[in-house]
Amino acid sequence: MISLGLRLAVAGGREALTRLVVLAAAVALGVGMLLATVAGIHAVKSQNLRYAWLNSGVTSAATGPEARDPALWVIREDYFDGHPMARVDVAVSGPDGPVPPGLAALPGPGEYVVSPALDRLLHDRPADQLRDRYPGRQAGILGDAALPSPDSLIVIVGGTRAEVGRIDGATEITRMVTVSPDECRDCVVGLGSNGIALTLSVVAAALLFPLLIFIGTATRLSAARREQRFAAMRLVGATPRQITQIAVVESALAAAIGTVAGFGVFLLARAGLAGIPFTGEAFFPGDLSLTRTDVLVAGFGVPLAAAVAARVALRRVRISPLGVSRRVTPKPPRAWRVLPLLAGIAELAYLVGNRPRSTEGQLVGYLSGILIVMTGLMIAGPWLTMASSRLLARRARRPATLIAGRRLADDPRAGFRAVSGLMLALFVTSTATGVITAIVAERGSHTPGSVGHDIVSVATSPDDTGVPAGRAPAVGYQIRTNPDRRPEAHIQIVNDKVVGGLPDLPGLISCADLAAIGTAGTCPAGAEVAQVFPDLTVPQFLPATAGGPSWPASTRTAAQLAELNVIDVVVPTDGTPAAIERARTTLERAFPYGRAAATEADYAGDFTRQLNQFQRLADVVIVASLVIAGCSLAVSVTGGLTERQRPFAMLRLTGVRLAELRRVVALETTVPLLAVSVVAIGVGFLAAHLFLRSQMDYRLHSPGPAYYVIVGVGLLASIAVVTSTMPLLARMTGPAAARNE
Repeated sequence: MISLGLRLAVAGGREALTRLVVLAAAVALGVGMLLATVAGIHAVKSQNLRYAWLNSGVTSAATGPEARDPALWVIREDYFDGHPMARVDVAVSGPDGPVPPGLAALPGPGEYVVSPALDRLLHDRPADQLRDRYPGRQAGILGDAALPSPDSLIVIVGGTRAEVGRIDGATEITRMVTVSPDECRDCVVGLGSNGIALTLSVVAAALLFPLLIFIGTATRLSAARREQRFAAMRLVGATPRQITQIAVVESALAAAIGTVAGFGVFLLARAGLAGIPFTGEAFFPGDLSLTRTDVLVAGFGVPLAAAVAARVALRRVRISPLGVSRRVTPKPPRAWRVLPLLAGIAELAYLVGNRPRSTEGQLVGYLSGILIVMTGLMIAGPWLTMASSRLLARRARRPATLIAGRRLADDPRAGFRAVSGLMLALFVTSTATGVITAIVAERGSHTPGSVGHDIVSVATSPDDTGVPAGRAPAVGYQIRTNPDRRPEAHIQIVNDKVVGGLPDLPGLISCADLAAIGTAGTCPAGAEVAQVFPDLTVPQFLPATAGGPSWPASTRTAAQLAELNVIDVVVPTDGTPAAIERARTTLERAFPYGRAAATEADYAGDFTRQLNQFQRLADVVIVASLVIAGCSLAVSVTGGLTERQRPFAMLRLTGVRLAELRRVVALETTVPLLAVSVVAIGVGFLAAHLFLRSQMDYRLHSPGPAYYVIVGVGLLASIAVVTSTMPLLARMTGPAAARNE
């Protein structure tokens, strides 16, 4: 039977060969995307592990042998053109000190080593924008083992123990941290356990579900379209076991070929996938790897799943050789199918007022709720399709509408199966867009050109004591310490209104300097000195004017101000990247021991980058899920046409025009498509709303035009898939198809 099944699959004529190629191609695409998803999960973990050494000095989670010569070590964040940079200042005490991966030895005083991406910037940009920040000479380039990403900007600057010791946070280290940030609680660089769990959970839930549906649809298609041929073989004496073996061999062969081709698809797409920074950083292509278990599971699991699907699809043939022709209307779906969907929504609603305290509890609660909703949509889909088809039949005014409505009502499960992938894609799209839109609206977006975003500021010392006025070079406008500030002063805000008056702010600046800066704010009338925050960050409780915030006045005079220590220096710029970087370099050279020079946009960059990370992740999931859904729809529509080839041919012989048949096919697909799309979008926004209310106490905001474009393009692409099958309908319903086989 195995050899016969192989001959029927390969040498069964053009139809058999076409069936084999179509199924293998569908499985190849599905397996390729499945492998890409799994490899992406491994890449996130590998990338996160490469951050480990940067946490040396800030965590006790270190493993490995200790070095004989300890090193003085401190890591700070710097910026260039809106991108974060990791700067490590180190002072070695001997040749046998701890060494990061990808480096033979730490740089000594007057030396520095940089990552390849930073090395390119040093050569491409003028020295006064970047190179002059680092004293001495470049002594080397970091290897890939030390880089989380090919685009990572990292510099290790050598110095004396006296120089490095003046920097806040300097610590003696005897070994490099090798523990992944998701496994240590006090690591500050990299994805923590919450971030990596969120990333992997979103990818798994949003992509694996549609991928499994697609692969299942493709393998089931191969078996379903051969029922009539196998039933004829039963009539001439073949046993149910023999029929099952032939079906399993044919399906497993096509799935095996598709699986092998799927590995090729993955290898071809790996380089392009590595450049997608959905964690905020691009991957090394080698990190997008598969384990031996992944290869074995995909290599054997997909053909096995195809064989099981073929066996299940031929259950009518095994019962009776006439089971294919003696088909009766299946029982209609019951309304209970909506209950799992309501249960998932109820779980998310329960979390609004009962959010778990632990991060693990929140992750389990939200993820399980989303998965239950997705499962509930799949279970409720046939009932929704039946309800929409019955409404279509009742409102029918043309034969094609009536035929389509009746046929959908007769077998709503088959009608829903064709659009189930798209429904999940739209649910994921709506949920992700709803959450991101609300976060942007509630927290605000940071754009260059707003107040404070073009002003570069630097702390003059690691602590709040500042630098004496005579030791502070005149490179910008100076903000002095406020000795009148009360330690117990605090800000209490209720409904955005200050209760108890304005507090004493930590910095002082002359009103003349404030006026010269222009966009930094104004002084009260008659005041000589204003109270400000050190970097001129604008608090929300201050009243705004056309020239910026109205800072509170100080009782100090301009003469008294000149005697106070300088705690911060600010430089206004014209907002261009070149001007900002020149000011940043000047300030960091003048004050090398304080906080890195930055703009307000840089300070807000952590949130902005995290938001961009979620947006990229959502974009990847949305695009991938829509592609998967479109492929599932194409396979389902093609399979449906093949299964109804003879009935449509008989209708054509009785005088039904081809245009009417095309209208029937279009209605049978678009009606459930639009019905489940409305439900999926509505449930997606509801899930986003419940998550926002529970986790962040935000309300749902209307999405931007990009969302409607994505949804519109997805629906139009799905309709285009249906339209593309119309030429196939004409060829498949010719007079020859009406003959008994």
